Amino acid sequence: MKGLILAAGRGSRFAPFTADRPKCLVQINGRTLLDRQVAALTAAGVGEIGLVTGWSAEAFAHTGLRRFDNPRWAETTMVESAAAARSWLAREQVVVSYGDIVYTADTVRALLAASGPLALSYDPHWRALWERRFERPLDDAETFRHDADGRLLEIGGRPAGMAEVMGQYIGLLRFTPDAWAAADEVARDAGGGLDMTGLLRELLRRRRLPITVVPTRGPWWEFDHPSDIEAGMPVLRDLDAVAP
Repeated sequence: MKGLILAAGRGSRFAPFTADRPKCLVQINGRTLLDRQVAALTAAGVGEIGLVTGWSAEAFAHTGLRRFDNPRWAETTMVESAAAARSWLAREQVVVSYGDIVYTADTVRALLAASGPLALSYDPHWRALWERRFERPLDDAETFRHDADGRLLEIGGRPAGMAEVMGQYIGLLRFTPDAWAAADEVARDAGGGLDMTGLLRELLRRRRLPITVVPTRGPWWEFDHPSDIEAGMPVLRDLDAVAP
């Protein structure tokens, strides 16, 4: 089992903290986001961890992690960044993590234990977090529905009401080689430009494979805007209290 952290982007919305470094190398409450991600993945049993880099790739030289380069980082999406590690994804199971989130090892363990070729982590209690981040939480939320068996039915649309939002995808997935083959084919058919949520929507539309949804275990947070630092500090303290 391998882990892949997508860290190719510029992180411009997180300025000024990303003026001289990628977002996951920003230190918050004494630790970088990357340090927290690697610790959670390792504690969950992920054997080798790699990075997809792009902007300021040289900043990761000290990490000792396997690096995959996305030279077109400024014009591509996370799907195409993930494809830079196609050699891993085509051979074995890989946990793929966005570079701007933090989560517990228990969340990763639950994802690894999930059935099916493709699984994703989601927060069923998303509204409390969104209310801390946004004045109008529903405006920033996306549709997310699943059935009683934990299979994804809908993701990524504009919700008309809370009934269409059973949770929020957090940016953490697990691919088997079969799942990646299907995802890679769909992404190529689209000619590029699909973001990760768009890829999941297209997989659902084509009924290519079932997508299992796994609720988060413990706190998590996303750092998209500088205001997320202050709002997320209680979450970071909780995470660090139980972190390896």
